[in-house]
Order: sequence, then structure tokens, then C-alpha cells
Amino acid sequence: MEGKDHGWRLTALALAWLLGVALQLQERALMPWSLYALALLFGIGGVGLGWRSRRGFVWLVLGMGLLGFSATGGRAVGRLADSLPAALEGRDIQVTGVVASLPQRSSAGLRFAFDIEQAHLGDPAVTLPPSVSLGWYAGFHEDAALSQPQRELRAGQRWRFTVRLRQPHGNLNPHGFDYELLLFEQGVRATGYVRDSARAPALLLDAAAGHPVERWRQRVRDAIDANVSDKRAAGILSALVVGDQSAISRDDWDLFRTTGIAHLVSISGLHVTMFAWLSGLLVAAAWRRSSRACLWLPAQQAARWGGLAAALAYAVFSGWGVPSQRTVWMLATVTLLQAFGRRWPWPLVLLSAAVVVSAFDPWGLLQPGFWLSFMAVGLLMSSEAVHAPTGEPAQTLPGWRGVAIGTWPNAVQGLRTQVIATVGLTPLSVVFFQQVSVVGLLANLLAIPLVTLVITPLAMLGVALTPVWLLAAWMVQQGIAGLGWLATFPAAVWSVPVAAWWAQAGGLLAAVLVVMPLPWRLRALAIPLALPMLLPVAWQPAPGQFELLAADVGQGTAVLVRTRHHLLVYDAGPQYSRDSDAGQRVLLPLLRARGESRIDRLVLSHRDSDHVGGAPALLRALPVDDMLSSLEATHPLHAQAALRQVPSRRCEAGQSWSWDGVRFDVLQPAAGDYDRALRSNAMSCVVRVQGEGADGTDGKGHSALLTGDIEREQEAALVALHGAALHSDVLVVPHHGSKTSSSAAFLDAVRPDVAVFQAGYRNRFGHPAAEVLARYRERPIALVDSPGCGAWQWRGGTGATGQAAEGV
Repeated sequence: MEGKDHGWRLTALALAWLLGVALQLQERALMPWSLYALALLFGIGGVGLGWRSRRGFVWLVLGMGLLGFSATGGRAVGRLADSLPAALEGRDIQVTGVVASLPQRSSAGLRFAFDIEQAHLGDPAVTLPPSVSLGWYAGFHEDAALSQPQRELRAGQRWRFTVRLRQPHGNLNPHGFDYELLLFEQGVRATGYVRDSARAPALLLDAAAGHPVERWRQRVRDAIDANVSDKRAAGILSALVVGDQSAISRDDWDLFRTTGIAHLVSISGLHVTMFAWLSGLLVAAAWRRSSRACLWLPAQQAARWGGLAAALAYAVFSGWGVPSQRTVWMLATVTLLQAFGRRWPWPLVLLSAAVVVSAFDPWGLLQPGFWLSFMAVGLLMSSEAVHAPTGEPAQTLPGWRGVAIGTWPNAVQGLRTQVIATVGLTPLSVVFFQQVSVVGLLANLLAIPLVTLVITPLAMLGVALTPVWLLAAWMVQQGIAGLGWLATFPAAVWSVPVAAWWAQAGGLLAAVLVVMPLPWRLRALAIPLALPMLLPVAWQPAPGQFELLAADVGQGTAVLVRTRHHLLVYDAGPQYSRDSDAGQRVLLPLLRARGESRIDRLVLSHRDSDHVGGAPALLRALPVDDMLSSLEATHPLHAQAALRQVPSRRCEAGQSWSWDGVRFDVLQPAAGDYDRALRSNAMSCVVRVQGEGADGTDGKGHSALLTGDIEREQEAALVALHGAALHSDVLVVPHHGSKTSSSAAFLDAVRPDVAVFQAGYRNRFGHPAAEVLARYRERPIALVDSPGCGAWQWRGGTGATGQAAEGV
């Protein structure tokens, strides 16, 4: 009985710590460091009081919660203290330091971590964050190539650069990737790029200044590139051996996500655990050959410690990524518990590992990988009655047991394990990614043994025996061919919109019920529990109303307009590099999360790349009913639209249509403008959206004006032609707030309640201009800017006074 009480007490303490960490992560703003220090003292006092008193369990729990809260908050304050001073953003700074990571390669150039040793702004020395992330770009054009200094860049070298830095900033969209959180978790407090010019050339000072592990990783990657001629296979081998995922193409990543095996080509917990398991088997086999060694330490314990050491070595060599770190801490926790003879129930073992992981990385609780890792292990530990020879529950993690390889029972167990993991993790995949690979179970059944037991060991063996890489590359080629065949299956990926929190909770509970060893009557409850999450009802505006969402795409424009049964996408954001754009990185995840399966009309205001850069990705990924634009007849997007049988028309003033009681009017350009030699900005398609009023008549409902990059001349023409009829509740600001737009007469005619500035953080054009902001502030207009608030969502009411504005 005492053992059970002891287990419950430990469980409560672990949950109290995790709850304290989670509460701090929900703080909207950090408190002063002194308050966290005070909370830490109270936490220590509570733990001490509860530990000494038999009746002080409540104090013990409160103390643990305060410890988790204060430790996390104090670390966050310390990390923010290393931030780049705002006064140094965008300045030319000469820095000397060491390349601290394997340079990541892309078509645009290189990106790497850089440890700063010295920094000067002119003559005076300045203080910068100790570690920054730098890009060294080759150029945006297709024929751009790396310069000779860029080709010489290697991990561990000391360089002198002239750089421009800025504070970490990422786009913020509903259900989108949080780049700022990733940098914060990694301790990177500034990003920037190298300015390599004749006046300030980059200078290599020392070829081997530090970071020996990174230099070794660099040599291995270079050797793979030199010995494997198939660049596609070489990139995957580099990802598996040294954790370099930059050589994997975007098309391959799409293939891996479609087939549900993306986790296999990154150094994940699965790779580290399997490597530890195989190493443990080898250690045990060798250990049993020595009776003296077995007397000193049992072979099973030696296998655990040897596997843990191997896991640590592999995680460090592969880049010490966050998923690898979590797995090492998890394995270390379990190994220590086993070493001290602690036979705890599996939930307590898992909670203990979660406490250790969150102590090292509290921000991991905000990452999908944290929950996927622990959910997978928890499902496998709870779904099978694994017993030790004594009849007591085995205290180990799945894949961490010394089992025989190649027997039929193990093959059946492997199949069962994969089914459990796939079924159990499906709801969590829906929660985090809003999609599930329908062919994922079959793909993983084939790919997991191939990648973890064949390709990865061969790739690692190739470090010592180079010819082995050729065999590993051939296996990669065969695997990709098989995945390509699976990806051609109809409906290979199933996507659903984001469900309400209660529906997500029901779906997770359903997954647990399905895999738990429970009676089938209880498991049958999983069906009604899962349906609200798997078949959610997406929100739709009422007839005559519309929803507007201005996405955060950086320096560019992208707006979604949703009526009850139709979707209009106005502009598709910028192209960030030769292999990355807003369509693929921002809009497609956003549309999938919202449950949008098609685009009824794609309006591309004009040809500038910050407005059409993401359009090819949208055309490839989703059905588009038609495209309306001012693009010249020879523009490549017309050919891409024709290839996918998307009708393409040019926009002209006077065009209009009505969807679900919402009217859309094209106000410019005029038909004759296509015969004039006008700048691309002047040809911007301007669209006004007007909902019906409460009485069902036009002109009394909410409205929005989408303006592209029009300038003063086009604004004046619109005012002269339409006057007060331009009035709109929401104005997507012309030309991102350029000083050539937003004239006073235009603002007085539109009279918006809200003005939305879509621009990039510290963009090189200086948008929005100070004089433009001043004109808006002189009027009763609420200002929203994407660098400050991220994406902005607006659901208008049935009149000007019934509108609702919400910063996302």
C-alpha cells in the first residue's frame, strides 16, 4: 500500500512541475527576473516544508509547481537579455567569430550558426548576442552560383564578416509554423546576412578554430557528396548520417509528407532509439563473452549503458537537434531508473522522462514533436502487457529491450507496434497538421525497417568503409521509387479543418481507447468520440456576409475572402527564394487548416513577384476554378494555369459578380490601360467587396477594398470616377504603405474604419513610410500591421456598426 501511495505522490509531483512549466509558457509577457527569483524561493520553501512534514503534501505539490514556473520564466528572462539591441538592427557591423554549425545549403546560398567573438560598428566595439544565424546568399536568379569564398566556408573556421542583423522575426498565421519559437528554443537571438563586397570582403582567418565535432560532420558530408553521384540519394544519406536536411529537395519533402514518412529522413527519436537498441544488442553480445565482465556488471545493464552512450554519440554527431535531445534525456531517465532498481509503473516512468526533458527544454512543450514522442511511447507502453521473467512489469521503453531479431513472433510484434503507433498518433497528427497520410501505414511498414535497420546502419558504416555508401544510395533509390508509386494512389492524403478544442480532446481520448487493452465495448466508444474531430463542421459566413483574412506573408500581399459557399484568393504573396514561396510555406497550410479544398477565383493584382510568387504552388496543389489578373499574355503563369485547365482572364473595370449575397466589383484597370505602357503597379486589379445589408439590399452591409500596388495617379482616377462610393469598412493599404500611395483625397473618399498594412519586418523599402502613417493617424482609422500582429481576420456584421475586428 505504501508503494502505491508513493507512486501517486511522485505522479502528483511530476504533474505539478509540468503544470507550472505550462502555466509560465502561457504568460503574455514576462515578469521581472526578481519576481521569478522570489517564486523560486517560495517553491524551494514549499518543497522543503512538504518533504519534512508527513501532512505537507499540498505544500510539496505547490512548491514543485512554483519551481517549474519560476525556473522556466527565469530562463526566458535570461534568454531575452541576450537579444540584439534595436539600435543595431540593419547596421553594417564587422564581426569576427567561428562557424558553429554545418552550413545548410539551398539554391539561394548558405545558412549557418556563427559564434561571435568580436564585433565593431566602425571603430567602437559593440555587444552582440553570442550566437547568431547568418545567411550568405548567392543571388535570387536561376544562374546565380556560390562565390569562391562561399565555396570555402566550412564548420569550425574563423571568419571576419560584415553583416547586417535583426532581431528574430517570423510570420505569424493561424495554425502556422512558429519560426520565432524555434529560434528562441535554440538560443538564437539575432539573424542576418553577410554583406560581401569589394570594400568589405569576407576574410578566412583560421581553417580549424574550434568545434571539432562540427568539423568532423563537415568532412563526412563532403565525403558523401564526393562519392555518391546521385545528388538526391546523397542528400538523404547526409540527412541520416549528419542531420543535414538542406540537400533534400522540396519535391522530395512533399513526397515524404504525402506518404507519411517525413520523420524517417530527419534525425528523430526513432533513429536515436533504434541506434541505441542495435548498439545495446552488440554490447550485450560482446559482454557475455567475458565472465569477468558479467560478474562486474550484468550484460543487460551493460547493454543499456552502452546503448545510451551510443545514442548520445549519434545525437551529438547528427547535430544535437531538439528531437534527438529529447530522446537522449528520455533514454537516460529510463536507464537511471533501471540502474537503481526502480520498478515504477509505465505512466510514472513516462512522467519522469517528461520532467527531465522539460527541465532541459521547457519550450519543447509548445512543439508538436514533444507530444508526438511521448504519445507514441505511451501508447506502446500501455497497449502491451510486457512482463519480466519474475512476472513484474518490465521497466523499459519500446525498442529498448534486448529481443531476438528475425523471428516470426517479433515480425508479428513489429507489425502490431506499427499499427498501434499509426492508429494512436492519427488524432495527434490531425490536431497538429490537419492531415493524415492514408497510405502512411503501408509506407511505414515498408520504410521503417528499410530506413532504420538497413539504410541508416549502412550510411553510418560508410563513414569507415566508403564503398558501402553506394549500396546505401541504391537502397534509397529503390525506396523512393516505391514511395512514388504509393503517392499516386487516389486520396493519398486526407485533410480536415481544425476542430474545436473539445473535439480535439475527444479524438485524443478515442486514440487511447482504441489501443488500450480494454474490452471491445469500451473501445467502441472511440467512434463517437473521434467523429467531431475527424469530421468537423467548418465555420461559414451567413448569406450576405463575408470573412476577410489578411495573411502574414512578409513583404507582399495575400488576402482570403470567404463567403458562405465560395473562396476568393487575392494575390498569393512573395517568392522568398528560388525554392521557397508564400504559397507553399504560408497559404497552403493556412487553407488546409481552414478546410478549404478549392479556390473559386484566384485574383492576381499585377505581375510583381511579391504578389504572384506563391501562385504556382496554389495552382499545383488545389483546384482553381478560374484566374483573374492583369498579367501580360506572355507571363509564365498563364501557361501554368492552362496546363491545369484553369481559365485565365484579364481583370477590367466594370466586371462584377455576386456570390452568396456578396458583390464583387473590379474598379481598375480600365480596358484601355492594357494598350498603354504603364508600370506594373499602375495595372493593379482593384476589387471592392460589398456584403448585403440587414434588409437584403446592396450598399448597407460591410465592405472591403483590395488595392494591390496602385499609386497616387490611380487613386486620383478612382476618386474622380467613384467619389464617396469608394467608402469601405476595411482598406488593404495600397502598395504596403509606400510614400507614392495613400493620398489624403483617397483616404477621405474611402473613409475606412480599419487599414491593414501587409509588409515585411524591417523591409528594405521602408514600408510603411512615416509620412503615410501620419496621414492615417490624422484620421479616425484603426491601424493593423502584419509585422506587429501577424495575420488579421475580420468577420463583418450586417452593418457598419456591427463589424468585428480581431488580430490573430
